[in-house]
Amino acid sequence: MDVGLEKLNYSFRDKPLLIGGKAMEYYGLRPAGADIDLVVSRYDHDELRKRYPGHIKDIYGDIGICEYGFEIWNQICRFDYDCLKTGAVEERDLLVVSLEKLLFLKALAIEQEKCYRDVRLIVKEILRRQYE
Repeated sequence: MDVGLEKLNYSFRDKPLLIGGKAMEYYGLRPAGADIDLVVSRYDHDELRKRYPGHIKDIYGDIGICEYGFEIWNQICRFDYDCLKTGAVEERDLLVVSLEKLLFLKALAIEQEKCYRDVRLIVKEILRRQYE
């Protein structure tokens, strides 16, 4: 799966973890929106912060680097790369968050209507796979 990581002109030490809408699209659940959400290792996040110091946002301690259509996070609700990569699908240039972890992340934001709809889609897919 190609998400255009080369635009960042950065060589990741650890494969970035794809989350959010692009992960939903990867699993065939719905089309992704415009941005690409990633969670990266602490090392890679520190390096990218140095490279793009003017493109940083802080949401309750989750630090995002927003550049070239990417939102690159150190953590989501204090759940970091090492926690979220468990069970991920390995692709050539990145990891794709597992369906179970994607469900978990969407459940954390279930107050948002889009995330509520995503939770329903993910649960439907998990059950489909279970009964297949």
